[in-house]
Amino acid sequence: MKVKGGKSIYGASVGILMLSARFPRIPGDMGNALSWDFPVHYKVVRGATPDRVVRQNAQGLLPDFIDAARELVQDGVDGISTNCGFLSVFQDEIADAVNVPVATSSLMQVAMVNQILPSNQRCGVMTISASTLTPAHLTAANVPLDTPISTTEGGTEFTRAILDDEAELDVEAARADNIQSARQLIQDHPDVGAIVLECTNMTPYAADIQKATNRPVFSMGSFISWFQSGLMPTKYR
Repeated sequence: MKVKGGKSIYGASVGILMLSARFPRIPGDMGNALSWDFPVHYKVVRGATPDRVVRQNAQGLLPDFIDAARELVQDGVDGISTNCGFLSVFQDEIADAVNVPVATSSLMQVAMVNQILPSNQRCGVMTISASTLTPAHLTAANVPLDTPISTTEGGTEFTRAILDDEAELDVEAARADNIQSARQLIQDHPDVGAIVLECTNMTPYAADIQKATNRPVFSMGSFISWFQSGLMPTKYR
């Protein structure tokens, strides 16, 4: 048997562009390698802090993300993702800069979720920062601009700890913030039949959100697992 080379790294199909942060990444967070049942390859984009990407619209960071994406491809990954839903605004530019599939944002799932729901229901979104989630972020991910949106802003822990990049996280308080946001979304918009979590750091709480709302919940974890299944399909023989 002969095999072909050309890569530096094998077996990690998904490359993840990481923000430069220090907050705790608990299991379920895509920045915790234990969250995955398949290998992934990480690349930290230095200077791309949570505050700069989410609150400051990632201004001036596109070249850094493109350079990091190209390095991941040179290393040998077969597809690129990021660990922030707000990077949807870079989707087209990064995809055009590399020769592999790119899935920048969990928001890209909204259009598909809308298609699988009954006609009298629609997908809702939970975000870490509704005050800075703009129509540009939604349009870049093909999210309808009238999509119902709730946020963890104003909660006691989650948004502050993540965006201020704090060294400690009260997990139960963060969980409560996410559950409260989800319940508010359903209360304000009873026609929401499923929820997409914009923020990748919300993934650890997806099961809690589903239980609290009795709605299907789609996260960056579900998105990247789907992405991986296409990059490296299961072999049955």
